[in-house]
Amino acid sequence: MQLMRIGPSGDERPVVRVDEHTYIDVSDLVEDYNEAFFAAGGPRLLREAVTARRASEAIHRFGTDRIGAPIARPHQILGVGANYRGPGTHAPPPREPLVFSKAPNSLCGPYDPVRVPRGSTQTDWEVELGIVIGTRSHCLADDAAATAAIAGYVLVNDITERSFQKERGGQWLKGKSAPTFNPCGPWLATPDELGDTSDLRLWLDHNGTRRQDGTTADIIFSPAHVVHHLSQFMVLEPGDLINTGTPFGAGKDLNPPQYLSPGDTLTCGGDGLGSQHQTVTAAL
Repeated sequence: MQLMRIGPSGDERPVVRVDEHTYIDVSDLVEDYNEAFFAAGGPRLLREAVTARRASEAIHRFGTDRIGAPIARPHQILGVGANYRGPGTHAPPPREPLVFSKAPNSLCGPYDPVRVPRGSTQTDWEVELGIVIGTRSHCLADDAAATAAIAGYVLVNDITERSFQKERGGQWLKGKSAPTFNPCGPWLATPDELGDTSDLRLWLDHNGTRRQDGTTADIIFSPAHVVHHLSQFMVLEPGDLINTGTPFGAGKDLNPPQYLSPGDTLTCGGDGLGSQHQTVTAAL
Protein backbone atom coordinates (compact mmCIF):
# COMPACT_ATOMS: atom_id res chain seq x y z
CA MET A 1 0.00 0.00 0.00
CA GLN A 2 0.89 3.64 -0.37
CA LEU A 3 -0.19 5.61 2.71
CA MET A 4 -0.79 9.36 2.40
CA ARG A 5 -2.10 12.21 4.55
CA ILE A 6 -3.96 15.11 2.95
CA GLY A 7 -5.37 18.36 4.26
CA PRO A 8 -4.19 21.54 5.99
CA SER A 9 -1.06 21.43 8.11
CA GLY A 10 -1.99 20.08 11.54
CA ASP A 11 -5.35 18.76 10.30
CA GLU A 12 -4.37 16.07 7.80
CA ARG A 13 -6.49 12.96 7.33
CA PRO A 14 -5.18 9.48 6.45
CA VAL A 15 -5.85 8.03 3.01
CA VAL A 16 -4.50 5.20 0.84
CA ARG A 17 -3.33 6.09 -2.65
CA VAL A 18 -4.87 4.09 -5.49
CA ASP A 19 -3.14 5.82 -8.40
CA GLU A 20 -2.03 9.25 -9.57
CA HIS A 21 -5.58 10.56 -9.53
CA THR A 22 -7.48 8.66 -6.83
CA TYR A 23 -7.40 7.55 -3.19
CA ILE A 24 -9.42 5.68 -0.59
CA ASP A 25 -10.35 7.62 2.56
CA VAL A 26 -9.63 5.65 5.75
CA SER A 27 -10.08 8.48 8.24
CA ASP A 28 -13.11 6.70 9.73
CA LEU A 29 -10.92 3.68 10.49
CA VAL A 30 -7.65 5.32 11.49
CA GLU A 31 -7.09 8.41 13.62
CA ASP A 32 -3.74 9.10 11.98
CA TYR A 33 -0.59 7.39 10.75
CA ASN A 34 1.04 7.83 14.13
CA GLU A 35 2.79 5.80 16.81
CA ALA A 36 -0.42 4.05 17.90
CA PHE A 37 -1.26 3.10 14.30
CA PHE A 38 2.11 1.53 13.59
CA ALA A 39 2.33 -0.15 17.01
CA ALA A 40 -1.00 -1.87 16.35
CA GLY A 41 0.20 -3.23 13.01
CA GLY A 42 -1.95 -0.70 11.20
CA PRO A 43 -0.75 -1.26 7.63
CA ARG A 44 -1.53 -4.98 7.88
CA LEU A 45 -4.92 -4.37 9.48
CA LEU A 46 -5.88 -1.76 6.88
CA ARG A 47 -5.26 -4.03 3.91
CA GLU A 48 -8.55 -5.94 4.09
CA ALA A 49 -10.63 -2.77 4.48
CA VAL A 50 -8.82 -1.08 1.60
CA THR A 51 -9.40 -4.10 -0.63
CA ALA A 52 -13.12 -4.08 0.19
CA ARG A 53 -13.46 -0.36 -0.46
CA ARG A 54 -11.58 -0.63 -3.72
CA ALA A 55 -14.01 -3.36 -4.84
CA SER A 56 -17.03 -1.26 -3.86
CA GLU A 57 -15.60 1.71 -5.78
CA ALA A 58 -15.45 3.87 -2.62
CA ILE A 59 -12.75 5.89 -4.33
CA HIS A 60 -12.17 9.66 -4.31
CA ARG A 61 -10.29 11.90 -6.70
CA PHE A 62 -7.42 14.07 -5.52
CA GLY A 63 -8.43 17.70 -5.69
CA THR A 64 -6.72 20.80 -4.40
CA ASP A 65 -6.08 19.44 -0.91
CA ARG A 66 -2.56 19.93 0.39
CA ILE A 67 -0.50 16.73 0.61
CA GLY A 68 1.17 16.44 3.98
CA ALA A 69 3.96 14.20 5.23
CA PRO A 70 2.66 10.61 5.14
CA ILE A 71 3.38 10.13 8.85
CA ALA A 72 2.39 12.21 11.86
CA ARG A 73 5.17 13.96 13.77
CA PRO A 74 7.39 11.11 14.97
CA HIS A 75 8.90 10.53 18.38
CA GLN A 76 12.31 11.11 16.80
CA ILE A 77 14.03 11.69 13.46
CA LEU A 78 17.47 10.14 13.09
CA GLY A 79 19.93 10.33 10.21
CA VAL A 80 23.03 8.62 8.87
CA GLY A 81 25.87 10.67 7.40
CA ALA A 82 28.53 9.71 4.82
CA ASN A 83 26.58 6.58 3.88
CA TYR A 84 27.21 6.44 0.10
CA ARG A 85 30.16 5.46 -2.05
CA GLY A 86 30.81 7.58 -5.10
CA PRO A 87 32.73 10.51 -6.58
CA GLY A 88 34.13 12.92 -4.05
CA THR A 89 34.20 10.34 -1.25
CA HIS A 90 37.97 10.07 -0.88
CA ALA A 91 37.98 9.28 2.83
CA PRO A 92 37.75 5.61 3.87
CA PRO A 93 34.19 4.52 4.64
CA PRO A 94 33.14 4.77 8.27
CA ARG A 95 33.44 1.58 10.31
CA GLU A 96 30.02 2.18 11.86
CA PRO A 97 27.10 4.38 10.84
CA LEU A 98 27.63 8.08 11.60
CA VAL A 99 24.43 9.00 13.39
CA PHE A 100 22.76 12.35 14.10
CA SER A 101 19.32 13.54 15.13
CA LYS A 102 16.93 16.11 13.74
CA ALA A 103 14.17 17.93 15.58
CA PRO A 104 10.89 16.05 14.99
CA ASN A 105 9.16 19.36 14.19
CA SER A 106 11.44 19.83 11.17
CA LEU A 107 9.06 17.42 9.38
CA CYS A 108 6.93 18.95 6.63
CA GLY A 109 5.00 17.96 3.52
CA PRO A 110 6.61 17.13 0.18
CA TYR A 111 5.40 20.29 -1.52
CA ASP A 112 5.63 22.72 1.39
CA PRO A 113 8.10 25.61 1.05
CA VAL A 114 11.60 25.18 2.47
CA ARG A 115 12.53 28.19 4.60
CA VAL A 116 16.14 29.38 4.76
CA PRO A 117 16.76 30.16 8.45
CA ARG A 118 17.96 33.51 9.76
CA GLY A 119 21.73 33.86 9.49
CA SER A 120 22.05 31.03 6.97
CA THR A 121 24.80 31.08 4.36
CA GLN A 122 24.96 27.39 3.41
CA THR A 123 21.51 25.80 3.32
CA ASP A 124 21.86 22.59 1.30
CA TRP A 125 19.80 19.72 -0.16
CA GLU A 126 20.07 15.92 0.26
CA VAL A 127 17.61 13.50 -1.38
CA GLU A 128 17.36 10.30 0.67
CA LEU A 129 15.54 7.04 1.31
CA GLY A 130 13.74 7.23 4.64
CA ILE A 131 12.74 4.34 6.90
CA VAL A 132 9.63 4.35 9.11
CA ILE A 133 9.75 2.03 12.13
CA GLY A 134 6.79 -0.27 12.68
CA THR A 135 7.44 -1.90 16.05
CA ARG A 136 9.14 -0.85 19.27
CA SER A 137 12.70 -2.01 18.80
CA HIS A 138 15.58 -2.34 21.24
CA CYS A 139 18.67 -4.55 20.92
CA LEU A 140 17.37 -6.34 17.84
CA ALA A 141 19.07 -9.67 17.29
CA ASP A 142 20.12 -9.26 13.67
CA ASP A 143 19.34 -7.66 10.30
CA ALA A 144 16.41 -10.03 9.73
CA ALA A 145 14.75 -8.78 12.92
CA ALA A 146 15.46 -5.21 11.82
CA THR A 147 13.84 -5.81 8.43
CA ALA A 148 10.73 -7.14 10.19
CA ALA A 149 10.60 -3.96 12.30
CA ILE A 150 10.31 -1.65 9.27
CA ALA A 151 6.78 -0.41 8.50
CA GLY A 152 7.71 1.22 5.20
CA TYR A 153 9.83 3.63 3.23
CA VAL A 154 9.50 7.29 2.27
CA LEU A 155 11.26 9.86 0.12
CA VAL A 156 12.91 12.60 2.19
CA ASN A 157 14.94 15.72 1.50
CA ASP A 158 17.35 16.11 4.42
CA ILE A 159 17.81 19.89 4.27
CA THR A 160 20.98 20.96 6.10
CA GLU A 161 22.55 24.29 7.03
CA ARG A 162 26.26 23.49 6.65
CA SER A 163 27.69 26.47 8.53
CA PHE A 164 25.38 25.77 11.49
CA GLN A 165 26.41 22.11 11.29
CA LYS A 166 30.17 22.62 11.15
CA GLU A 167 30.96 26.06 12.55
CA ARG A 168 28.61 26.39 15.52
CA GLY A 169 30.22 23.87 17.86
CA GLY A 170 30.40 20.95 15.45
CA GLN A 171 26.95 19.72 16.46
CA TRP A 172 25.04 18.36 13.49
CA LEU A 173 21.69 18.80 15.25
CA LYS A 174 22.03 22.58 14.85
CA GLY A 175 22.34 22.33 11.08
CA LYS A 176 19.57 19.76 10.63
CA SER A 177 16.65 20.95 12.70
CA ALA A 178 15.19 24.22 11.40
CA PRO A 179 11.48 24.29 10.52
CA THR A 180 10.77 22.72 7.08
CA PHE A 181 14.16 20.96 7.04
CA ASN A 182 12.65 17.49 6.50
CA PRO A 183 10.22 17.37 3.55
CA CYS A 184 8.75 13.85 3.55
CA GLY A 185 6.53 11.93 1.16
CA PRO A 186 4.30 12.09 -0.80
CA TRP A 187 3.56 8.57 0.40
CA LEU A 188 4.81 5.79 2.63
CA ALA A 189 5.36 2.61 0.61
CA THR A 190 4.90 -0.54 2.66
CA PRO A 191 7.70 -3.12 2.22
CA ASP A 192 5.55 -5.41 0.06
CA GLU A 193 4.70 -2.45 -2.16
CA LEU A 194 8.26 -1.21 -2.65
CA GLY A 195 10.07 -4.55 -2.80
CA ASP A 196 13.86 -4.72 -2.94
CA THR A 197 15.50 -1.51 -1.70
CA SER A 198 19.05 -2.41 -2.74
CA ASP A 199 19.04 -0.56 -6.08
CA LEU A 200 16.54 2.31 -5.94
CA ARG A 201 17.30 5.38 -8.02
CA LEU A 202 17.30 8.72 -6.18
CA TRP A 203 17.57 12.04 -8.00
CA LEU A 204 17.33 15.78 -7.32
CA ASP A 205 17.15 18.91 -9.50
CA HIS A 206 18.14 22.37 -8.23
CA ASN A 207 16.60 25.19 -10.28
CA GLY A 208 15.93 22.68 -13.05
CA THR A 209 19.51 21.33 -13.20
CA ARG A 210 20.14 17.71 -12.24
CA ARG A 211 22.48 17.67 -9.22
CA GLN A 212 21.98 14.23 -7.72
CA ASP A 213 21.40 10.99 -9.64
CA GLY A 214 22.44 7.89 -7.74
CA THR A 215 21.14 4.59 -6.45
CA THR A 216 20.96 2.79 -3.16
CA ALA A 217 23.32 0.20 -4.68
CA ASP A 218 26.06 2.58 -3.49
CA ILE A 219 24.85 2.67 0.11
CA ILE A 220 27.40 1.57 2.71
CA PHE A 221 25.09 0.56 5.55
CA SER A 222 21.79 -0.95 4.39
CA PRO A 223 18.44 0.04 5.91
CA ALA A 224 18.34 -3.22 7.88
CA HIS A 225 21.88 -2.70 9.16
CA VAL A 226 21.07 0.88 10.21
CA VAL A 227 17.95 -0.17 12.13
CA HIS A 228 19.75 -3.05 13.82
CA HIS A 229 22.71 -0.82 14.71
CA LEU A 230 20.62 2.01 16.14
CA SER A 231 18.55 -0.40 18.21
CA GLN A 232 21.69 -1.36 20.14
CA PHE A 233 21.96 2.19 21.53
CA MET A 234 18.37 3.39 21.89
CA VAL A 235 14.74 2.36 21.71
CA LEU A 236 13.21 2.94 18.30
CA GLU A 237 9.51 3.70 18.63
CA PRO A 238 6.76 2.93 16.10
CA GLY A 239 6.51 5.81 13.64
CA ASP A 240 10.13 6.95 14.11
CA LEU A 241 11.80 8.19 10.92
CA ILE A 242 15.38 7.38 9.89
CA ASN A 243 17.05 9.19 6.97
CA THR A 244 19.64 6.84 5.46
CA GLY A 245 22.05 9.21 3.69
CA THR A 246 22.40 10.86 0.31
CA PRO A 247 24.23 10.16 -2.97
CA PHE A 248 26.91 12.52 -4.28
CA GLY A 249 25.68 15.86 -5.60
CA ALA A 250 24.60 17.92 -2.61
CA GLY A 251 25.46 21.61 -2.89
CA LYS A 252 28.61 21.14 -0.80
CA ASP A 253 29.89 18.60 -3.37
CA LEU A 254 29.85 21.02 -6.31
CA ASN A 255 32.81 23.09 -7.51
CA PRO A 256 32.27 25.78 -6.43
CA PRO A 257 29.72 24.80 -3.78
CA GLN A 258 26.16 26.02 -4.33
CA TYR A 259 23.61 26.68 -1.64
CA LEU A 260 19.95 27.64 -1.48
CA SER A 261 18.53 31.14 -1.74
CA PRO A 262 14.93 32.40 -1.61
CA GLY A 263 13.30 31.86 -5.00
CA ASP A 264 15.21 28.64 -5.76
CA THR A 265 13.34 25.41 -6.51
CA LEU A 266 14.07 21.79 -5.63
CA THR A 267 12.50 18.74 -7.29
CA CYS A 268 13.47 15.23 -6.22
CA GLY A 269 12.23 11.68 -6.57
CA GLY A 270 12.89 8.02 -5.96
CA ASP A 271 11.85 4.71 -7.51
CA GLY A 272 8.51 3.67 -6.04
CA LEU A 273 8.50 6.67 -3.68
CA GLY A 274 7.05 9.46 -5.85
CA SER A 275 8.46 12.94 -6.20
CA GLN A 276 8.62 16.21 -4.28
CA HIS A 277 8.82 19.86 -5.25
CA GLN A 278 9.78 22.74 -2.97
CA THR A 279 10.13 26.46 -3.45
CA VAL A 280 12.73 28.08 -1.20
CA THR A 281 11.62 31.09 0.85
CA ALA A 282 13.12 33.33 3.50
CA ALA A 283 12.53 32.61 7.18
CA LEU A 284 9.30 33.94 8.66
